[in-house]
Amino acid sequence: MTLEPDTEIVYKCSDYYAPDCDGAVRFDDPDIGIQWPLDPTQAQLSPKDAAAPRLRDFDSPFTYEA
Repeated sequence: MTLEPDTEIVYKCSDYYAPDCDGAVRFDDPDIGIQWPLDPTQAQLSPKDAAAPRLRDFDSPFTYEA
């Protein structure tokens, strides 16, 4: 779902599927604060997305060095 009409989504894959690199964050995480025009209980999610953690509980594989 997008929040703007005529939105294009680009999804880039540069290699074979690597489950160890896969991750997700809940689309309806209240800490993120996106006002989706959909009742979250009506969303049709994959099992992976339905089990996704909130952002604050996400175990990020990314590192940041200042």
